[in-house]
Amino acid sequence: MVDVTLPDTAFVMETDRGVFSRGHLDTATSTLLRSDPPIAAAGDLLDLGCGAGPIALTMARRSPEATVWAVDVNSRARDLCARNARRNSLTNIRVVAPSEVPADTQFATIWSNPPIRIGKDELHELLETWLARLHPDGTASLVVQKHLGADSLQHWLIRSGYRCERVGSKAGFRLLAVGHAPESS
Repeated sequence: MVDVTLPDTAFVMETDRGVFSRGHLDTATSTLLRSDPPIAAAGDLLDLGCGAGPIALTMARRSPEATVWAVDVNSRARDLCARNARRNSLTNIRVVAPSEVPADTQFATIWSNPPIRIGKDELHELLETWLARLHPDGTASLVVQKHLGADSLQHWLIRSGYRCERVGSKAGFRLLAVGHAPESS
């Protein structure tokens, strides 16, 4: 069991082998959650690559009127995330595989510690897929280790037509705020 204590909330979550960050809250996720990024109060929110669920649980606590979609390709991660939501009496989390999110769902907020190590091409495809589903007024917050390509990812996002700025940097991690670029007139 891992105790997660943030300035505005606390919870306990189970972790296990085969799921990212076994036995602790990783530094990147902690950096994201402690930075208090913007979050919509209602609507659909996305934790992309939920793992055992620390981001989804935090989103659900901070926005109890919203629906948090906790998405992961790893079925073990989804099982842990769902158990952790139940353990913490959070009923506004939907834990699903990527293909189970309805195609017409747009996200008001996306938070992610994206799986950088899957490779640049796969990461770009993953982000293109999910950022395209960001509501026009929505925001995404991504935390990426500097030495694993945070700056090049920021440049790629901008070249891909997104507004992207570094809004924080701590312990070798960059916090990127991403949104749709304003339309040219």
